Amino acid sequence: MPSLLLTGARGFVGARLAARLSTREESLLKAEERLGGPQTVDWSPQLADCRCVVHLAARVHVMRETAADPLESFRAVNTEGTLDLARQAAAAGVRRFLFVSSVKVNGESTAPGRPFRHDDRPQPLDPYGVSKREAEDGLREIAASSGMEIVIVRPPLVYGPGVRANFAAMVRAVRRGLPLPLGSVTHNRRSLVALDNLVDLLVTCIDHPAAAHQTFLVSDGEDLSTAELLRRLGQAMGRPARLLPLPPALLRVGAALLGQREVAQRLLGNLQVDIAHTRETLGWTPPLSVDDALRQTVAGLSS
Repeated sequence: MPSLLLTGARGFVGARLAARLSTREESLLKAEERLGGPQTVDWSPQLADCRCVVHLAARVHVMRETAADPLESFRAVNTEGTLDLARQAAAAGVRRFLFVSSVKVNGESTAPGRPFRHDDRPQPLDPYGVSKREAEDGLREIAASSGMEIVIVRPPLVYGPGVRANFAAMVRAVRRGLPLPLGSVTHNRRSLVALDNLVDLLVTCIDHPAAAHQTFLVSDGEDLSTAELLRRLGQAMGRPARLLPLPPALLRVGAALLGQREVAQRLLGNLQVDIAHTRETLGWTPPLSVDDALRQTVAGLSS
């Protein structure tokens, strides 16, 4: 029986995807080999009789970088590790290679009313985004020379039960009733994707004939301002978010003085994606609404 190979199966997205794939008739191989480094991983045992690789394993974007050369650290895993696996997959006769990339390949922000499109010229600005873009470019070259089908998915911020970092901190702040100076941040728009919506798209991309050699952006299909997101989080918890109406310009100045320009951009700026190509090519619609996804998220986070 043909098998699926899933890398990064213990991660936030990988664990949820593995649970979904475990209900299928074909066998699922979950790999945790460390990518990159001085020794090449021999993937031949996992690739024998494998029809599709779903590649999630990566060195993820980090807030407090400690590597002496961040770009090379990201490249070792996200670029070279990915391409080494893809070359071995092509040689083993794997039919499809599904690569979970990042919206950071497109860039860090969008102009109002100008969401990223799947066919925009990539403009990654940080080492993580650069490493993912280089992996995408290399995968397309491997596909052209081997005939293996490549599918690329670029998610924005993913949230859901078990989410960590900034999104989890936001949930905890609303739950504790902390005053947040973001009540006037109503004109920006951010695209997010619920964990189960992303997993549903990845499962679709494993089998859909039209997914071959395509790049897909993904979101919940409803973009929110920061203030609206906080209010909807409060509604999901059954308690109001305490939002103070400080002017966004003042917040930007304060963030700059504190050396937190990137944080301010994520809270105050725009990052939207256009998923029309994904919808039309695959006939796909996000199955979970934003409000249902937020309820799942807050229920899965301890206070």
